[in-house]
Amino acid sequence: MKQTFTKDERLCKKILITKLFREGHSFYIHPFRVTFMETGIPVNFPAQVLISVPKQNLRKSVHRNKIKRWIREAYRTNKGILYEALTERQQQMAFCITYTSKEILPSSLIREKIILLLQRLRKEHVQITG
Repeated sequence: MKQTFTKDERLCKKILITKLFREGHSFYIHPFRVTFMETGIPVNFPAQVLISVPKQNLRKSVHRNKIKRWIREAYRTNKGILYEALTERQQQMAFCITYTSKEILPSSLIREKIILLLQRLRKEHVQITG
């Protein structure tokens, strides 16, 4: 699997984002809150992701952008954990990763938490879809 993060892998449609937050399931792994739902969108990738770092938590855009960059990199290199389960079942999902900490955590910790998050997301999705 290629370790890329293209435009098709990003969740951009407002209707789908609204539906995700209204009808999706969620869980929390410090410092991330994950909201997810199964979708039937005809895209080439099994998952679409939205990465959010709220302005209330980190006021400076430089810091928000740094955190988003670290999250994207960790997701890009470890997305195979989730993709395997989704391609086996021929399913697609949309999810949002929201950074909830008010301080900048080290990139190594963010990478570890993203791996845990993807493993939990895989497990939760399997439980919900059966």
